[in-house]
Amino acid sequence: MAVQHIVIIGATSSIAEHCARHWVTNAGAGNAIKLTLVGRQTEKIRLIANDLTVRNPACTVQTLTTNFTDPDAITQLVNEVIALGPVDIVLIAHGSLPDQGICQQDLRANQDTLLVNGISPVLFAEAFAKPMQAANAGTIAIIGSVAGDRGRKSNYVYGSAKGLVTRYAQGLQHRLAATGVRVVLIKPGPTDTPMTARMKQQGAKLASVESVAKGIVAAIQQGKPVAYVPGKWAIIMMIIRHLPGFIFNKMDI
Repeated sequence: MAVQHIVIIGATSSIAEHCARHWVTNAGAGNAIKLTLVGRQTEKIRLIANDLTVRNPACTVQTLTTNFTDPDAITQLVNEVIALGPVDIVLIAHGSLPDQGICQQDLRANQDTLLVNGISPVLFAEAFAKPMQAANAGTIAIIGSVAGDRGRKSNYVYGSAKGLVTRYAQGLQHRLAATGVRVVLIKPGPTDTPMTARMKQQGAKLASVESVAKGIVAAIQQGKPVAYVPGKWAIIMMIIRHLPGFIFNKMDI
């Protein structure tokens, strides 16, 4: 029986949890799923692991916790995961959506936003890239955001962190182009999760987390270099990226 090992970094995020649900409930006959869930909150990640096991008792779920911003801790974590066996998919899904106004007033909040949403995902991807390149197999999937496509006054600190993820993913794709390792950059639009509760209260139209997770899993399976989820955001962001500055600067976005 083939065993697919999927590692989810930031497994307590709503999108990551729903991706994990999709994987365990849609495992085909003759295939086994082994999930390694990585988070910062021990109790919460255990609850998610228990839920996944109930959904599919045949799958194996293990949990690990680490410091998401410490390079040494990330290195140790990845070494521990690799020691458990070959990795087929790594989904790097953690992040936070800060208040732009607070980031403008508080440099500590600004720094934390850049670190958690930009630098930390890159460190995890880089740590996994070396052993996966040596194995010449596997997929590294990184969740970025449509916010990284063009800086906008409403969220440019968060957007700049996701812009960093975009450029990094492009470089990693170039580096691994001649290998058996795929790099998938995922750019969700606004999604109905606890992270966007404030946006929902303000009347924003949000995609369901279930549909976004389904789109992410499909993009990973297909090995798409870039996947906007939902797909309409590819067109929306293409327009926004190409708007002349004299028009863009008059927009309240």
